Amino acid sequence: MMRRSPSFDDFEFDDLFGRMSRQFEEMSRQFDGGRAFGREMAIDLREDDDEFVALVDLPGFEKSDIDLSVTDDVLTIEASRSESAEEEDEHYVHRERRSDTIRRSIRLPAAVRPDDASATYNNGVLSVTLPKLHVEDEGSHHIDVE
Repeated sequence: MMRRSPSFDDFEFDDLFGRMSRQFEEMSRQFDGGRAFGREMAIDLREDDDEFVALVDLPGFEKSDIDLSVTDDVLTIEASRSESAEEEDEHYVHRERRSDTIRRSIRLPAAVRPDDASATYNNGVLSVTLPKLHVEDEGSHHIDVE
């Protein structure tokens, strides 16, 4: 029995390169796991005299994708989105769907007034302002001395 070595004519290069391309795409998605489309949520917390200001990087999200809450002096930010890419509308030759949720919580160094908190979202940066709860806000009343 004579053994024949493969020649380049035996391979279908288009099929081979297509499979390799799909495998590289799948590998790159695996490395993005646990992060928001390949990015982590960065939070900067600044303390001013009367408030805390949190600046949060959330690029690519819409305002409606973001959910904020404050419980027991912990600020929680959650953002969810879905994305789809389609090629050739009528008969799908290639179609991908992706959904992602990212969530972070950060303990605030002092009590805040959550009812008076405000947030804005501009160019992928969320700004959350949390007024501090001062001792006089806790139901005490100042008495003037006559």
